Amino acid sequence: MQGHFRACPAPDNDGPTRIWPVRHLKRWVSHGLNPSYDVERSSPAPWIDKGPHIHTRANERVAWFNGEFMPESEVRMPFRDSSWVYGDGAFDMTRSFNHRLFKVKEHVDRLYRSLKYLRIDPGFGPARMCALTEEVFERNRHLLGPDDDYWIGQRISRGVKDTPGDNLDHHGPNVVLECAPLPLKQRAKLFKEGIRVVIPSHRRVPPDSLTPRAKTHNYLNLIVANQEVQSIDPEAWAVLLDVNGNLCEGMGSNIFTVRDGEILTPREKFVLPGVSRATVIDLARDEGLPLREADIDLYDAYTADECFLTSTSLCICGVRSVNGGTIGDGAVPGPVTRRLTQAYIDHVNCDFVAQYLSRLT
Repeated sequence: MQGHFRACPAPDNDGPTRIWPVRHLKRWVSHGLNPSYDVERSSPAPWIDKGPHIHTRANERVAWFNGEFMPESEVRMPFRDSSWVYGDGAFDMTRSFNHRLFKVKEHVDRLYRSLKYLRIDPGFGPARMCALTEEVFERNRHLLGPDDDYWIGQRISRGVKDTPGDNLDHHGPNVVLECAPLPLKQRAKLFKEGIRVVIPSHRRVPPDSLTPRAKTHNYLNLIVANQEVQSIDPEAWAVLLDVNGNLCEGMGSNIFTVRDGEILTPREKFVLPGVSRATVIDLARDEGLPLREADIDLYDAYTADECFLTSTSLCICGVRSVNGGTIGDGAVPGPVTRRLTQAYIDHVNCDFVAQYLSRLT
């Protein structure tokens, strides 16, 4: 017990000695606050300011954690949290374009479908989640450079079960809303050279075992496959096959092929239906381009005229090769991919390709 608690006098030493968890003292001291303040705990804790002014470094982002805005460095997740112990949680991510969030409602709706599948109740509904997502973004917007943008996400775990003697103030779901800069510099080269896709030996978990349509914190199937691919080519992107030997998806990406002007993408049953994937499907139909969901095997990939991936951060990016074999005539992006990319740029009113390429200079 000594390692977790410390005695502190009550204010003005006119009351009994209080025993406070060290985790509280560290947070108070880090803000230059008196640990003996607010001993009755009847008002908000002294490090919390629910208004626009939060005790934080000038260049530190803030997050929303279980009802409170706080500096990211102050978010403390219990080590018994079920997401840490079992990967038992769900999340979703969107991005901004020119400092404006994109399709927050669509991402939050998908989040709540994932939560319903996992039978996790975060304690409030999609409308409030959307509003909080917008507010987290607004509170961090000033830290963006003129040509920078954020990922912004919501993460919900089943939380911590009430265990006798754990001395935790909160049990049940833990909810975090946070944002982080997009990896524009790290991924800029993909828009110049195209993505090299490699198919790992690991297959995607079949939907009759665990549906891929829920965006959960359990990414080990995709992580292990990605590690295998990157041990061969550190800059390659893994795209897994499903249990039937058809192209499936990568870690946060969906795949499309083009042959004879027709666009194909794997059936939704076997993949996480990405919001960027849905955006491209809608744009293709608006452009009058034929598109359908289908079983696509490696033969279809090797003989495709074009291939591209969609993801939240990349939006749409051409594939240069699959397993070392050049796609089409090697031009990236191909004409259909280029047309869809321009339609996407027009749709979001942001030239994300130029945004990435500017990081190369």
